[in-house]
Amino acid sequence: MASIFNFRCFCFIIALLSAFSSVSFLFWFQCSSSYRYSNQMILQKENQPINLLSFPSAWNHLSFPSKLPSKYLKIALFVKKWPHRSLAGGLERHALTLHLALAKRGHELHIFTTSPSNSSFPRYPMSNLYFHLSKPTAAGYLDQAFVWKQFQTQNSTGKAFDIVHTESVGLLHTRSRNLINLAVSWHGIAYETIHTDIIQELLRNPDEQQSYALTERITKVVEEVRFFPHYAHHVATSDHAGDILRRIYMIPEERVHVILNGVDEEIFKPDPAKGEAFKQKFGVSKSRSLVIGMAGRLVKDKGHPLMFEALRQMFVENGTFRQNTIVLIAGDGPWGARYRDLGANTLVLGPLEQAQLASFYNAIDIFVNPTLRAQGLDHTLLEAMLSGKSVMSTRVASITGSVIVSTEIGYTFSPVVVSLKNALYRVWEDGRSVLELKGQASRQRGLQLFTATKMTAAYERLFLCISNDNSKREDYCRYQSPFN
Repeated sequence: MASIFNFRCFCFIIALLSAFSSVSFLFWFQCSSSYRYSNQMILQKENQPINLLSFPSAWNHLSFPSKLPSKYLKIALFVKKWPHRSLAGGLERHALTLHLALAKRGHELHIFTTSPSNSSFPRYPMSNLYFHLSKPTAAGYLDQAFVWKQFQTQNSTGKAFDIVHTESVGLLHTRSRNLINLAVSWHGIAYETIHTDIIQELLRNPDEQQSYALTERITKVVEEVRFFPHYAHHVATSDHAGDILRRIYMIPEERVHVILNGVDEEIFKPDPAKGEAFKQKFGVSKSRSLVIGMAGRLVKDKGHPLMFEALRQMFVENGTFRQNTIVLIAGDGPWGARYRDLGANTLVLGPLEQAQLASFYNAIDIFVNPTLRAQGLDHTLLEAMLSGKSVMSTRVASITGSVIVSTEIGYTFSPVVVSLKNALYRVWEDGRSVLELKGQASRQRGLQLFTATKMTAAYERLFLCISNDNSKREDYCRYQSPFN
């Protein structure tokens, strides 16, 4: 414990000594992050390996070798929908980023997913990547009986699958109960969604019909608590979700693993020249001292009614803010037309491809995610952080527990108009110099935790650990800290 105390004191003293330098802000942030990680590692017996399956924190904090593993896996993935171009939600983007990376590392991937109805299926130049398509059900889900037959055929062809991975309930618990080498990644669970339901009810207009979602959600939580144990291993995509799975859903700790989402750090990175070119392309005047960015689906549960009203009021009540601020909005949805009604201060760009989105992040001063959804871990926040931008979002546990963990990174607000307005005014008053410092700290945290490389390494190690192989040449479930 003395080592932990001394480390933290050292960081604080150095930060004080350098208080008048431009790097003090970043140094204290980096020390604070290192302290949180060293706290976990120092409490372990010195030079003693740990059991990864019992590791309580996000595996992204750990450092795994970048060299290719001595064993290559045959992996089955069940995912409801495979992403096509920019038309993808967070779950689909997670599936694509992770499993293409695993295929590039030499693993054999078999992806069981639905066939698209109105577009061609993407092709990839990899001989170890196989897609097994099936017609979706009327509700758009995988036909469980059909994909199970596909799976059994592939499982009996050549060697059996080492790992079965399902993105949420791509593979239902009725099929998963006997698979000991299975991991499910949860991108939102019912208990988290209760917070969303509360927010939606509080924001409901008096003339709108009252929703019974809260009552129904409690029943859904009970159902999940009953069937979740039928999945052998659970991957939580946020620290908060991991805590819920252990405490509320009562999944044994050694079967719950936190692996935070990651995005491609080769695409999302600082590039001021691209940012300037993007602003010039869309006619963003240099007189605008604050460029706010938003991205994603422009729908109600993503918080756009809240953001729209906050901006509308601010543009009316503060002429200087209106003259100096512009909001760039990447995405489409019903609220796009409403934003256009705000006039020249808002520019709705429509959906952007990844390369365009990278330039978009470089063009803004701060990224705002006004989501009303308390579940999952939004990729757009992570993309903005890796692009070196300060971020701002709703104060929900998955975000404040894993992403915006301090004011050094960004801003949070309660999901009410007055709180959002106050946060936006703080951003405006802080100005670009403060936002740039926060952006640097934001990128540092992104590089430590939210890269695709970090996420892929963690999943690969988990899969190697739980793979159905009795002839392991090394124990992948043991972790030796490189700092020992």
